Amino acid sequence: MWWIWLIILAAVAAVIIVLVVLGKKAKKRQAEQEEQIEASKQVMSMLIIDKKKLRIKDSGLPQMVIDQTPKLMRRTKLPIVKAKVGPKIMTFIADAKVYEVIPIKKEIKATVSGLYIIGAKGIRGPLEVPKKKRKKESAFNRLLRKGRGEI
Repeated sequence: MWWIWLIILAAVAAVIIVLVVLGKKAKKRQAEQEEQIEASKQVMSMLIIDKKKLRIKDSGLPQMVIDQTPKLMRRTKLPIVKAKVGPKIMTFIADAKVYEVIPIKKEIKATVSGLYIIGAKGIRGPLEVPKKKRKKESAFNRLLRKGRGEI
């Protein structure tokens, strides 16, 4: 019976080792990508037309970009921003943190790397940080709270 526990322990140890190695590789790859983004970033003045979270197929990005994305990534929704840069209307992918701050129908100075918005500043004053919306409390949680005497 003890040998079964030994096999289970060895399997768990092997899984942990594999996860640590994969985590180190992913961290290294992310650091390389950050260096590339920092090297090619530039500041652009743009008028934000619209922003939505869309699937990459529905986003209006160039077909070359859609073809280069991994198959699993094609199903997820990305923060897409349509903006007027000079005389052209372009489609960008925004960083998740920056997406929340970008105002609609206002002009901003955005730090862009290719089609990726990595930063945003207001031209006429600072951008407003939206307040976090409070989620509606479920009926079950209300009953628990009332049962504990909280109001």
